[in-house]
Amino acid sequence: MSTTESDEQSGGTPPPTPDWAAVQASPDFQELRKRLRGFVFPVTAGFLAWYLLYVLLASFAPDFMAIPVAGNINLGLILGLLQFVSTFAITVVYIRFADRKLDPLSSKIRDEIEGAK
Repeated sequence: MSTTESDEQSGGTPPPTPDWAAVQASPDFQELRKRLRGFVFPVTAGFLAWYLLYVLLASFAPDFMAIPVAGNINLGLILGLLQFVSTFAITVVYIRFADRKLDPLSSKIRDEIEGAK
């Protein structure tokens, strides 16, 4: 059974398509974009700088990276493992940020769009 047939049988009409250009131009959507970009761009730049520092140290400061810390574990290994730790830390911070700053506003926008049906 097609959607049109099910709409005709239920007596309903298909919901109107939201005006996506108007949604995108709304102050709430602009605020959502501002909040997201305010978090994503600085964090991305910081992480890329941290990664680039690690690569440059590995390439141009092998003696520094070879400094032993404990047994066979050297500074290069610790800094490499910290790349993974920082990735997970960024994920945790982003989830908390999204829960507090992004999700309430995106829910409000979604409710407005769905309420317009």
